[in-house]
Amino acid sequence: MATISSLGVGSNLDLSSLLTQLQTAESQPLVALEAKAKSYTSKLSAYGTLQSALGVLQSAAQKLSDPALFKTVTGTPTVSGILSASSTDPSSAGNYTINVSQLAQAQSAITAGQVSTTTAIGSGTITIDFGTITGGTLNTTTGQYSGAGFTQDTTRTAKPITIDGTNNTLAGIRDAINAADAGVTASIVNDGSGAPNRLVLVSTQTGEASSMRITVDGDAALQNLLGNDPAGTQNLQQTAAAQNAKLNVNGIAITSGSNTVKEAIQGTTLTLVGTGNTGLSMKANTTSVSTAINDFVKAYNSLQSTASSLTAYDADTQTGAALMGDTTLRNLQTRIRQALTTPQAGGPDDMKVLTEIGVGFQKDGTLSVDSTKLDKALSTNLEGVSKLFASATGSTAGYGKQLDALVTDLTKSGGTLKAATDGITTTIKELDEQYDAMQARVDATVDRYRKQFNQLDVLISSMNSTMSYLTQQFEAMNASTK
Repeated sequence: MATISSLGVGSNLDLSSLLTQLQTAESQPLVALEAKAKSYTSKLSAYGTLQSALGVLQSAAQKLSDPALFKTVTGTPTVSGILSASSTDPSSAGNYTINVSQLAQAQSAITAGQVSTTTAIGSGTITIDFGTITGGTLNTTTGQYSGAGFTQDTTRTAKPITIDGTNNTLAGIRDAINAADAGVTASIVNDGSGAPNRLVLVSTQTGEASSMRITVDGDAALQNLLGNDPAGTQNLQQTAAAQNAKLNVNGIAITSGSNTVKEAIQGTTLTLVGTGNTGLSMKANTTSVSTAINDFVKAYNSLQSTASSLTAYDADTQTGAALMGDTTLRNLQTRIRQALTTPQAGGPDDMKVLTEIGVGFQKDGTLSVDSTKLDKALSTNLEGVSKLFASATGSTAGYGKQLDALVTDLTKSGGTLKAATDGITTTIKELDEQYDAMQARVDATVDRYRKQFNQLDVLISSMNSTMSYLTQQFEAMNASTK
C-alpha cells in the first residue's frame, strides 16, 4: 500500500496535530507515574539526609561512650624543655617535683679507617649481642674498656650476618648490617684522613642493657675490623656509651632504659627531652569532656532541625516537605528522646539524668547546656559524669552507649529507617517498571494511530484523485456534446 511521508498531505486534513493530541491524551498515565516516582524519590533523598544527621549524632555518642575520654590527665611542667607528661589514670592528678639528671642514650662505636669503601676486606659471619658492660675503666681517648665484664641480655636473640664475596667491602658490610635488622644501624663517615672511611655502628635502642658485643667468625681482616668484646679484644672505638635515663620524682630515684618513662607516676608516661629540675602539675582534662558533651548536644539539635525541615508545611504554596506526617521519622524522634530522658541505673549517690550536669530539654524539643552547672559537675564529680555516659566493655549503661546502640538498631538491616528506605527503593523500582511498560503501550497505540491515519490519508488522496479524474472526464464529455 502506498504511504504518505507527511500526515495530512494526501487528505488535506490536520492529522499530525490530531495525532499529537491523541499521544498527549494517551500519555497522561505516564505523567501521573512520573509525579508519583518524583514524590518517592524526594522521600528517599530525605531519608538519606536523616540518616546523615543520625550518623553525626552517633559519632558524638560514641565519643562519650568511651571511658578513656574521662580519664585523660594533662601534665603541665613549670619549666619547658625538660619533659612532657600524659596520663589516662585520674589518680595521677597532683603536683610533682622532678629532677632529670641524665638522659638515656644509645651506644655508638666506630671502626678503624679504610682507604676505600669498595675494596674487599674479608668474609665470615658477624654476630651482634646486646647486654650490660659491668665494672672496668673506660679510656676516654681510645674509647675502650679495661677490666670490664659483659652481661648478655638473654631476652634478645642475636641475628648472624653473613659476609661473603657479594658484600665483603665496607659499603657491603654496612648494607648487610642494615638489611639484617639486627638492632644496629650502620653508616660510613669520612674523617678526611689518609684512610678516611669509618664504619659507624649505633644501637637502635637506648639504655645500659643495649651495649654491643660483636663476634666475628671468619677472615682475620674482618675480625680485626669488627670484632669487639668489652670484656676482651676491642677493635672498635666507643664514641657514646649506652646509658640509662636517671631522674628523681618527689625524692624517689628512678632509672629507665628509655627516655619514655612509664609508671614512674601511676598511669603516666613521662617523655624526657632534657636535664634539669621542674615541677609538674597533673590535672584531669575536663576541657575535652566538656567539648564532647557540647558536640553531642549540637548533634542532637542538628537532628531536630533536620527533622523539622523535612516535615515542614509551606502555607504559601500549600505543599508539605518530603516527610511531612511520616511515621518513621516521628517514631525515630520519640525513641531517641525516650532514651535521653530514661534515668540511668546506679547507686543512690550516682548521677542518673542529664539535668544533673546542666543538659536539659527546651520547649521546642532541642537540648540546652548550662555551662556553669556542667563545669561544676566536671570539676567536682568527673567520675559521676563518666558513668552517666560511658561504661566498661560488655555493659550497656550510659547515655553514650545507649544512643550509639539505638542508632545502630535504627539503621541496620531490618531496622526501622533501613526498612523504610528499602521499601521506598523497591517502590521506585516498581514504578520505573510500570512506566516502561506503560510507555511501551503508549508507543504501540500511537504507532497504530499513525498507521491508521496514514491509511486514511492514502485513501482520501486516492479518492480525491479519482474524483479529479472523473470531473475531468465529465467536463470533456460535456464539451464534446456541445
